[in-house]
Amino acid sequence: MPVFLRLLVFVMFEKYCCNVVQEILSEGGQLIDVRSAVEFSQGALTGAINMPINSFQHLKDDIDTAKPVLLYCRTGARSEMVKRYLEQLGFDRVHNIGGYQQFVGC
Repeated sequence: MPVFLRLLVFVMFEKYCCNVVQEILSEGGQLIDVRSAVEFSQGALTGAINMPINSFQHLKDDIDTAKPVLLYCRTGARSEMVKRYLEQLGFDRVHNIGGYQQFVGC
């Protein structure tokens, strides 16, 4: 199935799997963990950078607007708030992939 079709299916159901996440990352996607620094230090997805939600306004300028953004937290709630914020700022390729535990070992 072509990439765009897989992404359409996942966007429609707002559910991401390991393969789709890895594919977006291989195309230059930026993996961002919006959990606190303490949560991040207790375990994070490989290649993720930590941009805690409470500091996000100051850190958002470090995000490359030309590349897709994949956000996650513990449950997907905080990453959804950050996703909506980035979309309001004009980011058009922002994905809330959900909770951390779902992708451990991905």
